[in-house]
Amino acid sequence: MTYLILGLIVFLGVHSVRIVADGWRTDTRARIGAMPWKGLYSLASAIGFGLIIWGFGQARQQPVQLWSPPTGMRHLAALLTLAAFVLMVAAYVPGNRIKARLHHPMVLSVMVWSLAHLLANGNLGQMVLFGSFLVWSVVDYLASRRRD
Repeated sequence: MTYLILGLIVFLGVHSVRIVADGWRTDTRARIGAMPWKGLYSLASAIGFGLIIWGFGQARQQPVQLWSPPTGMRHLAALLTLAAFVLMVAAYVPGNRIKARLHHPMVLSVMVWSLAHLLANGNLGQMVLFGSFLVWSVVDYLASRRRD
């Protein structure tokens, strides 16, 4: 579980720089250049993502069941995941109504995806992983809307 939490801190921390330190991010990007910034950002994200994968794999070997979701939650999760895919695609399609109305469909996609997984899974590792992504996506969405 330690590697999972460390990976979440690194990955979501890197993705939260604009939320908590937008001025520092802008200054650093201007100082070192856009491409080096993207390289460092990508490297840190990849390290965090790797730690998440490793830590989640370890957490799955010794699951701690917190609750047993009803069978119907799997069906709801599948429906919500389909909606998350639509939102993710809407983030990349130029000039669509979903993006125009919701403003940040990719973050909303992560929010719906993580909520779907929380509803359908009840062990500790999954709650930590998907709960962290849900909290991050809510905070990021609110910060992005405030920035707009």
